Amino acid sequence: MFVKLNKSGGRLYAQLAESYRDEHGRPRNRVIATLGRVDRADPSLESVLNGLLRATGRGSAEALPTVQFEQSRAFGDVWVLHQLWHQLGLDRLAELFHGRREHPTELLLRLMVFNRLCDPSSKLGVLRWLRTSAVPGIASCEDITPEVHHFHPCFAHVEGVSVFGVNELDASAANFV
Repeated sequence: MFVKLNKSGGRLYAQLAESYRDEHGRPRNRVIATLGRVDRADPSLESVLNGLLRATGRGSAEALPTVQFEQSRAFGDVWVLHQLWHQLGLDRLAELFHGRREHPTELLLRLMVFNRLCDPSSKLGVLRWLRTSAVPGIASCEDITPEVHHFHPCFAHVEGVSVFGVNELDASAANFV
């Protein structure tokens, strides 16, 4: 048996139906009972549903868990960039900037670079982008709560740092970040 929804005269009706095979062996459906209009759910219908749930050992409709939609986050492009970041060895920047600031410089630089490649915007836009993207290593945007003013000192920390045997970062790379 199953519940079948039938539209008639612009109204939607719920019907209890069953499947069977006719004399030629073809599958057919037949209506056992009409449960009423969907928009005017009869309280007796709820008692029937609760009785069926109790009879099958599933409790009652009130005991059913509620399902809540959680906002989804973009991940694919960020994951590819994260893998590339590590393959290029850019994660070693964390060793150079260790303990200098409230928010890790390497993480803030990585967020700015990923944002510029995925959804180019301003430093304020990085914060909006962070709320809609899943960045590996950050479980949620509540784990790191940078503000716009946290991004500005990152550039001062980068200038003059020896990375991979190069005394200064190329000006074009600094502009890229």
